Amino acid sequence: MHHKYHVCGRCAMPVMQLLRGAVKHAGSGPRCNVQRVISAARGVSSSSRHFGKTHPPSCADTDHPKVLITGWSFSVSLYLFVFRTFPSIISKHSLLFTFFIVIGGLGQLGVGLAKLLRRRFGKNNVILSDIRKPPNHVYHNGPFIFSDILDYKNLREIVVNNNISWLVHYSAVLSAVGENNVALAKEVNITGTCAHSPKLPKVSCSIADPEGTFAAAIRATLTQTLMRSLSLFIGLHNILDIATEHGLRLFVPSTIGAFGPSSPRDPAPELCVQRPRTIYGVSKVHAELMGEYYHHRYGLDFRCLRYPGIISADSQPGGGTTDYAVQIFHAAVKTGCFECNLRSDTRLPMMYIDDCLRATLEFLEAPAESLLSRTYNINATSFTPHDLVRELQKALPVLKITYNVDPVLQAIADGWPMALEDGAARRDWGWKHGYDLSELVRTMLTHISTGNQLAQAY
Repeated sequence: MHHKYHVCGRCAMPVMQLLRGAVKHAGSGPRCNVQRVISAARGVSSSSRHFGKTHPPSCADTDHPKVLITGWSFSVSLYLFVFRTFPSIISKHSLLFTFFIVIGGLGQLGVGLAKLLRRRFGKNNVILSDIRKPPNHVYHNGPFIFSDILDYKNLREIVVNNNISWLVHYSAVLSAVGENNVALAKEVNITGTCAHSPKLPKVSCSIADPEGTFAAAIRATLTQTLMRSLSLFIGLHNILDIATEHGLRLFVPSTIGAFGPSSPRDPAPELCVQRPRTIYGVSKVHAELMGEYYHHRYGLDFRCLRYPGIISADSQPGGGTTDYAVQIFHAAVKTGCFECNLRSDTRLPMMYIDDCLRATLEFLEAPAESLLSRTYNINATSFTPHDLVRELQKALPVLKITYNVDPVLQAIADGWPMALEDGAARRDWGWKHGYDLSELVRTMLTHISTGNQLAQAY
């Protein structure tokens, strides 16, 4: 018995990956299984012309059905064939026919993760979204849509119209910005009630401020913060409800900011007293607990990683306490001088962005049955500003640093862990970091120096 299958452009990459897995798996089975799957794979990898008369090698009538690939339009029967013939590979390749949306996607991590996902699952299978207009290179690298995630109806339409199955939620008010505008951070990180044109609070004019200049300054500051930040902020409750209603799988990042001064600091375990002192940290603990509740109550496949401070040469700092560790590289290359707003002995966990993105992808691909938790720590390296400067000075001996400690940022950093204990991630889904401090510094300097040379050439 022969079956015809059609594979469209959108699904060609997933089908090929599925068939490669079948070929590898079949290598340990009967010869006819190998011949049958290799014949199918050749049919998919050929051009779009019709192969209606191509038949796989014959096997005994008692064997599984044979496959005939005839073109480039998709039939789910191919998936059923591999499922019936090689059921053990299906769990490994369960993401191949899923479609992702990365919301808040123009932030520090969204573009990088979208690029990684597209390379793995196909360009058209990953949608990047935000409320800002993307740069040209982002717009032309794959699907991008406007999504007002604070609008529940809009989010539902996007999920349904694009057959979304994975939702990656990358928007939040970062620690330093959040402390400067607690009301905003609370609304967008937790309740999702913030509007596009918020009514700013009225500030009364006092005798000492007869012209109302102080009130105007406050209103202007709030307006600037709101408009700059709205593109990154969405309501967690909207996301949880949409994911549950439509059977999505949901990834929400957390942070070292989810810990507080009463948490163990060196290292911080996954399960301990947290009690953060920032609205950013409180909102992240809220996200962790709500996600786990939805998982246990409604069966939502919720996954969460607590990120260390993330270091990347390709993006500008976004208002986090660990931003100094990005800013110092740009200053070192451009001016040779840097003013640090944390004490020289402030040790915090850090990670290069490539490690972070790879960890996220591996976590998304991990079989659900291997996950003994829904929230994991991941760790790479920990260092102080002094450690980082010494490593930088090996390559740039003239680098000069001064310290002008910001009391708000320092208080936040003093309540965070010095390192994260990530044994569970290494045990459950094989996490392993690739960048220590020296490799991180070498890679960052290479990227930034190359970028500056290219900019000067133009």
